[in-house]
Amino acid sequence: MGEQGAAAHWDRAYAAGADTRSWFERYPARSLAMLERAGVTAADSVIDVGGGVSPLAGALLDRGFQDVTVLDVSAAAIRLAWRQLGTRAGQVQWLVADLLGWQPERHYHAWHDRAVLHFMVIEAEQRQYAQALDRATGPGAVAVIGCFAPDGPPECSGLPVARYGPADLTRLLGDHWALLAADREEHRTPADVLQPFTWAALQKHG
Repeated sequence: MGEQGAAAHWDRAYAAGADTRSWFERYPARSLAMLERAGVTAADSVIDVGGGVSPLAGALLDRGFQDVTVLDVSAAAIRLAWRQLGTRAGQVQWLVADLLGWQPERHYHAWHDRAVLHFMVIEAEQRQYAQALDRATGPGAVAVIGCFAPDGPPECSGLPVARYGPADLTRLLGDHWALLAADREEHRTPADVLQPFTWAALQKHG
């Protein structure tokens, strides 16, 4: 789609109302649980890629996290998320960038992705995703990824998606990532449609 096309697509999606989007959730319970299972604590840095207006940043601040970054290709999403956090927005680092071409200036201990990877449907994009993850993390870092399960929907927000089980995610990231934990979520959309998700927590070695 390209960076400009992706930004325009997601700007339009958020303009239509974030709380009506299929991925919307009021509280990031599964994200927090998987971060905890991966051993992430309030002393660690966390980046939420494709974070949009996810409530995760606020929930992490509530838990005492002080090094939280949100990255999204949509400037509209970042503006909404900033307003959503109100006076606490300044406690979060906000980045507007296309994840696939992003060049991080630092490493993060925890990478969190809920419903971004599954939009990477061609092999070249999937390789770029894995490369971005490797650029943003060092040895010992963890990645928590939530994406459509093998029996999940074939598209979302008008775009085709890829679907993964835990073993698929491990193969995609490479043998320097080891699976720590996996789970399944039956996400109910605001329209009361069931979307099965695969969740995986992985740790980087070497």
